[in-house]
This record gives sequence, structure tokens and C-alpha cells, in this order.
Amino acid sequence: MPTATPDEELMMRYREGDLRAFEELYGRHRLGLYRFVSWRSPRADWVDEIVQDSWASLHHARGRYRPDATFRTYLYQIARNRLLDLVRQHQDVLAAELGTGTDGRDTFDGLADAAHDGATPEAALVHKQQASRLHGAINGLPPEQKEALVLQQFSGMSLEEISLVVVAPVETVKSRLRYAMRKLREGSLCNEG
Repeated sequence: MPTATPDEELMMRYREGDLRAFEELYGRHRLGLYRFVSWRSPRADWVDEIVQDSWASLHHARGRYRPDATFRTYLYQIARNRLLDLVRQHQDVLAAELGTGTDGRDTFDGLADAAHDGATPEAALVHKQQASRLHGAINGLPPEQKEALVLQQFSGMSLEEISLVVVAPVETVKSRLRYAMRKLREGSLCNEG
């Protein structure tokens, strides 16, 4: 059984003009990147723009790409930086819309699909309610904890990769994850019964 070509090798080939390598990278990472941006964006109408800008930025920066970190880390860092730029540019509008301070740190909304294919209406309702509670609990986490949790649980990133994306030491990422999980457990115990 042939092994998949590593992302970093594909990116190096794309850097040299191989469009099939880009197509493979896009196919592998488009949904994960979209989910990451969806969880982090304070406005749903920004998600498509940020994702498109991220792929465009990757294209423009391909000649400077160096495989110092994993490709996914590189791509997510591009998206995160674009999101932070938009939040900074629109912090006054966001603060007015959401009734928060102007730093925009607590303005990130979570977006998720709670549909369950093929389920009975009752099962679909239960699944949707559970998903809604989970997403509400995750959205209630402090932004740094939420970001680390989403990158680990929904994007499958390692501690080292998360550390590179959020520009924080691995020990800090571990702490954020530990506190996030503790808060989620405490919240689920309070909501039972």
C-alpha cells in the first residue's frame, strides 16, 4: 500500500510550480481550515473571506516557503493572522455589535453542524441539543483555551503544532487544554440532572 506524500513535500513541489501538489494540499486541508476559521471568527460572514485569503496568501508566499514546521501549522498560522488583522480593523464595530470591550478577545463565535444523517427525528433532536450544549460550553471558554481545544480536538494538532500556531510555549498550551477540559467537565456536571 503506497504511503501518502507528506504535506511538506507537496508544498515544496507546489513552490516549484506543480499545481497537482496544490490540489492535493487543498483537498487535504480545506475542511480543517474552514472549521478552524469558523470556530474562531466573530462573524460568520468573514469565514469564507478569511479562508480564501489564506489560500491566496499561501499561493503568493509559496516561493518563500521553508518546511521549518508542518504545512498545516504554516497554513493555520496564515489564517489566524488574517483573522487577527480583521478583528483589529473592525474592533470598534465588533464591540458595538456584541457589547464587549474593544479588544475583541471574547467575541469569537462557534459554528457547527449538529445534523445527524439518517437519524429518527427524536434522535436528531437529542443530538442537536447535545451538540448545542457542547458548542455553548466551548464558546464559553476563554479565547486562548477555546483556541487550543479546537486545534487539538477538531483539527487534530499536536501540542507542538498548536504551540507554533498560537505562538506560545508547549507548557502554556498544555495548561490551556487542562483548564479548558476542567471547565467543560465542571459545566457538564452542573448541567446534568
